[in-house]
Amino acid sequence: MLRIVLFLATNLAVMLMAGLIINLLGVGHVFQHGQMQLSSLFVVCLIWGSLGSLISLLMSKWIARTSTGAEIIEQAHNEGERWLLNTVAELAERVGINMPEVAIFDSPQSNAFATGWNRNDAMVAVSTGLLQRMSRDEIRAVLGHEIGHVANGDMVTMALIQGVLNAFVMFFARIIGNFVDRNLLNNESDTPGLAYYVTSFIGDLVLGLFANIILMAFSRYREFRADAAGAQLAGAVSMIAALQRLQQEQSLPDPIPQDLHALCITAGARTGLNLAALFASHPPLEERIQALQTSAAMR
Repeated sequence: MLRIVLFLATNLAVMLMAGLIINLLGVGHVFQHGQMQLSSLFVVCLIWGSLGSLISLLMSKWIARTSTGAEIIEQAHNEGERWLLNTVAELAERVGINMPEVAIFDSPQSNAFATGWNRNDAMVAVSTGLLQRMSRDEIRAVLGHEIGHVANGDMVTMALIQGVLNAFVMFFARIIGNFVDRNLLNNESDTPGLAYYVTSFIGDLVLGLFANIILMAFSRYREFRADAAGAQLAGAVSMIAALQRLQQEQSLPDPIPQDLHALCITAGARTGLNLAALFASHPPLEERIQALQTSAAMR
């Protein structure tokens, strides 16, 4: 679940800061003679809203390494590292991308993640727990899953979706702020009142939560695609076995920051009408296994 400190925390911080800047500095371009200029507002929101996701994307490898303590394998020191490098290189060649950086991070859980600002400048990292407890066929499947994320351009797509969502969040938050200020509190001056700034900021937070529901829905969809890629590259049996292994390890401690969990191959919340399911970056492992089994049976 490593893609939520990496992506959401950085993005949210930048977006809120951008919102404050719009309120404090950009308001003169958005208001003329006391009237909100919607076209100007949307352009400003699109620029500032995209900034957060762009910074998150460009910093993704650095944030992931810093948060997990992942060490890049510059040169193989043993047979296991040599096999890991060769396997990633082979899978990358099969899907037509440049060789990603390969890293190992210390975690008792079997886990892995991929990140990077584009498919030809990515990083794939695996946990020490995964290397210790999974078979090589299962590790290969997990690597195939992560290479699938890279080949599908998932990080770039996430950034684009997040940027658009940010823009709409900021846009509608300020429309609501203007409505409260002008219509409910009857501010008739040429400049916005305090209510505009306060309501806009609250709107950024509240609407941002709804935007994250949409983003997490896409995140769950891309996990099914990455599982399919892992099955194609390493075999459905190995991919299913790797996910079943993860099911067995859910009780182990997880040192990965919660905000980074969207990057990983880990389990998601169980389905149902609950908030945990709506904000989960990953589908339940049972659903992922079922999807692979169904796909294999149809062939």
